[in-house]
Amino acid sequence: MLEISTPEQLLRHVGKTVGPGRWVDIPQSRIDAFAHATDDRQWIHLDAERTQTELGHAPVAHGYLTLSMLAVMMYDLVRIETVGRIVNYGMNKVRFIAPVLAGDRVRAEVTVGRVTCEEKFVRAIFDVSIFVERLEKPVMIAQSIILYFNEDKSDP
Repeated sequence: MLEISTPEQLLRHVGKTVGPGRWVDIPQSRIDAFAHATDDRQWIHLDAERTQTELGHAPVAHGYLTLSMLAVMMYDLVRIETVGRIVNYGMNKVRFIAPVLAGDRVRAEVTVGRVTCEEKFVRAIFDVSIFVERLEKPVMIAQSIILYFNEDKSDP
């Protein structure tokens, strides 16, 4: 884990890889809840019998479910003591390389890519790789852009 006092200190860690982080379970119940929340109820995610028969494995987690887990996985890897707000600014180069299956566990590894200091915030681009236990290579890669706003004592 990378623990620093201020967002500006990320500049000292450009090129540094942090992780891997803790394992996060992806049970079928999480996939079902994501399908319900997003109305993406494609059989590949929900029909265990059909996926086993047609694909030879368990249902596949939505790629966007894996992507949505990034926030919690990154928070476990990069902690900044003094920061006002942390804003997910977006993603670059998201690739879903291999399926995450119901019952898999995922974890992240991040590399501090680029850091720029603006007037009110620090912009950091992290290169993120997501892994499952059963494979050596990542199942997803992406660049995560995070804005770390300065702590504002006058903010309510």
